Amino acid sequence: MPFRFLFSALIGTLLLAGCSSSPKLAGSSQYASVDPAKRQPLMKNALSYIGTPYRYGGNHPEEGFDCSGFVNYVFNKTAKVQLPRKTSMIAGVSRPVPKSALKSGDLVFFNTSGPYTHMGIYIGNNQFVHAPSSRNNGKVRIDSLNSRYFAQRFADARTLFVQ
Repeated sequence: MPFRFLFSALIGTLLLAGCSSSPKLAGSSQYASVDPAKRQPLMKNALSYIGTPYRYGGNHPEEGFDCSGFVNYVFNKTAKVQLPRKTSMIAGVSRPVPKSALKSGDLVFFNTSGPYTHMGIYIGNNQFVHAPSSRNNGKVRIDSLNSRYFAQRFADARTLFVQ
């Protein structure tokens, strides 16, 4: 009996710690599949939130965004895809792409305070839109992949779009 309680408590804790629900992904693939025709509408939507304040755990423009909440909101609003809540889990449902092959709407990941702890949406010209933390002028904004800070912390480029 105590083992069952501890096991249940552990599972509950892990689920709460992840702050995510199962992603609504089409088909049987482990990867999300977004129609490439959504790239431009997604960019327009993402850029419309520039200036929205940062808020840890935030996932709506009225309350503020954190990085994964911002990406999740934009993809859900534009492409009707519900992504996991954590940055590392979003990386898990997206396909890797070479950094040199990034297209607008693809995802960029950074190791800021650990592996896959920050992310943004690539907009072209080595720039991305993201929701940086309050200690970094916390508002949704555009930054360069070539900036010293992000170049040193770049981890991965990934996509949710079907090829």
